[in-house]
Amino acid sequence: MPQRARLFLISVLAMAVASTAVACEAGGSVSPQAAGPPGAPGSKPNIVLVLTDDLSTNLLPYLPHVQDMVKNGTSFANYTVTDSLCCPSRSSLFTGMLPHNTGVFTNGGEDGGYATFHGRGDDKSTYATSLQQAGYRTAMMGKYLNGYTPKSDGVPPGWNEWDVAGNGYPEFNYDLNENGTVKHYGKKPEDYLVDVMAGKAARFVTDSAAGHTPFVLELATFAPHSPYTPAPRDANAFPGLTAPRGPAFDSLPSSPPSWLASRTPLTDQEKQKIDKDFRKRAQAVQSVDKMIGTVQAALDKAGVRGNTDLVFTSDNGYHMGEYRLTPGKQTAFDTDVHVPLVVTGPGVKAGATVNQPAENIDLRPTFEALAGASTPAQVDGESLLPLLNGTTPPAWRSVGLVEHHGPDFDKTDPDKPTKNSGNPTTYEAIRSADYTYVEYADGAKEYYDRRTDPQELHNTAAQLPADKAQQLHDTLRAMTLCHGTQACRH
Repeated sequence: MPQRARLFLISVLAMAVASTAVACEAGGSVSPQAAGPPGAPGSKPNIVLVLTDDLSTNLLPYLPHVQDMVKNGTSFANYTVTDSLCCPSRSSLFTGMLPHNTGVFTNGGEDGGYATFHGRGDDKSTYATSLQQAGYRTAMMGKYLNGYTPKSDGVPPGWNEWDVAGNGYPEFNYDLNENGTVKHYGKKPEDYLVDVMAGKAARFVTDSAAGHTPFVLELATFAPHSPYTPAPRDANAFPGLTAPRGPAFDSLPSSPPSWLASRTPLTDQEKQKIDKDFRKRAQAVQSVDKMIGTVQAALDKAGVRGNTDLVFTSDNGYHMGEYRLTPGKQTAFDTDVHVPLVVTGPGVKAGATVNQPAENIDLRPTFEALAGASTPAQVDGESLLPLLNGTTPPAWRSVGLVEHHGPDFDKTDPDKPTKNSGNPTTYEAIRSADYTYVEYADGAKEYYDRRTDPQELHNTAAQLPADKAQQLHDTLRAMTLCHGTQACRH
């Protein structure tokens, strides 16, 4: 029986009969399997995670390697991040926990940033610590968490290879903490950060395969985050390209919340800048696509691609003109919270689309299930492995949770909203396959039936029947208080 099928069978049996012979604490994890040489029968699969920064779904047409992944793997149609903001989202991905359990709601201050993540001990239990304990060689490259400083902050637990930048947004003139030693990169074309990451990733793959060691590699790019710096070779790509202008472009939804209601139509100057920025974003992701190709070539050369799961996603989305907003994020609209998740690998169903709601909290338990590692009880997510195999689990959550603290006035935050880009007040939201429901701290509510209103232009919260409104409120409240897989699923 293939390794992936065996893992799935064990996890199903564990959930069904609560067998003590298999460690399955939360999310369908299984007891460790004996590791063999990568690619050999019964060996643990390698995992490569490509995590982009601010990549929205409308950039997928400019990523041919990812389009190829869509054809050869499984895509998630309802993948939601726990906040449309870098640090909370990444904290959830690492730990498998929702923001109210990580304590990370913003990019800095008392309720966010690397200082909060580290101070609460969140870095002591991540997918990296689990997989390292399971015999994996682990690597983190690129962007870690907002507030991490290469010169003063060390290497967190769980990582064998650590090549992490602080302010890498410009892609040039940055410091990289390379396993505890800080190295400065300058302005030369070969210093372009995504390309540096690609080279280091290829060497990591080669070295790990040569040592017959299973590995997990996270490639967390700063691209295409502003200032949207493309590689020099791509600076003139896509001449004349303009931003998409769908029904939500330069339109307000009905009954908008107070933070959005006063937004006036976009000016010609704002539209021109949106077009320029979108073109630069399309240029910037060319290096990301090339990096994916470089890693795939290294996997092929090492003979381990057939035993490697490749995962592509983003920490959050990005709006560009939708709802009359200039470029930004932090809202509960699909432009910001719904991002791509595409997976290829051994046993992953090809050309498939999963409609069940999934969240970034599910990646940790998924990686642990693949590695044969147990998942700690505090993890809120659950393994996507059955869905990747084309199987519908006997029980699955019906909604994903989004938790946001705002407005954001932190001058040191690279994601601080500009004047007209949208700066929502604190809110919580649930997103199902069919609807989005939002409650703001000031009492405002939004409800969008995405089956009939996919652009989220008709807020019908005030028209909901009383029992439906109460049910949504109760579900949202329960989600914001849940701890652990079972509670957060129900």
